[in-house]
Amino acid sequence: MTRKPGTSRETESLDWKFKAATASYVMVHTTTLIIYASTLYFVFAKLNMPPSLSKFTKSPFNPGQLKFLTIWGLIIQVIFFLICILNDVAGTNKLNPKKRPLVRRLKDYIHASLAFPIAMFVGVTFWALMFVDRELVLPKALDLYFPWWLNHIMHTMIMVSTLLEMLVAPRQYPKRSRGLTGLLIFMLSYLVWMHVIYAKSGIWVYPVMEVLSWPLRIAFFLVLFALATVLYFVGEGIDNVFWGSANKSVGKPSKKRKSK
Repeated sequence: MTRKPGTSRETESLDWKFKAATASYVMVHTTTLIIYASTLYFVFAKLNMPPSLSKFTKSPFNPGQLKFLTIWGLIIQVIFFLICILNDVAGTNKLNPKKRPLVRRLKDYIHASLAFPIAMFVGVTFWALMFVDRELVLPKALDLYFPWWLNHIMHTMIMVSTLLEMLVAPRQYPKRSRGLTGLLIFMLSYLVWMHVIYAKSGIWVYPVMEVLSWPLRIAFFLVLFALATVLYFVGEGIDNVFWGSANKSVGKPSKKRKSK
């Protein structure tokens, strides 16, 4: 096998490692996308709940599965991992590229502002309420129709996959003002959507809302918004621990180099 002129063994080795890493990214991202997309298909096309177990059966307004934050969180994951694949193929996963392609900038922003904090928010709040009283989020009567594996994909795997993405793939976090704005707009939009559903049907999406007075509901919402904000900073902190020092040192020439 002949070596290209002007190349070295080290260069060829780095090139091979980069291609292998890219192939690994594509494989993992594609597998994760297939799992989440298949889960969405199952939820919308195959998941059959008896009408007697749904409060919306006789309601004049029934938004279906789109009433749940979990579903919106899953949709975000599908969109995010699709963008990951596009970035693997047409963008870059380098730590500090000189110029980030649009798809890489989009990937970094969505992961920081939505994919990570929303996945963690859905998982943390779901399992916390399940621990307190599962009837508030997933009544036991639904166990016969809601498979255990579906529950864990929607409320456990989303946390694991987005955390692993944080650890194995570098990103450049957006300015806090931009990242938090995207997150809070999404949270506020879902809050408005939940109240639209209540206004049109007279039914709260989550039973926990029925046992709270309006003052307690407002306090509950404020706590949830605070939790989402905290989870954003948790993601930023994890990113700084694993990639922060490298981000500062790579691709930024020193003053001595500039003076040469």
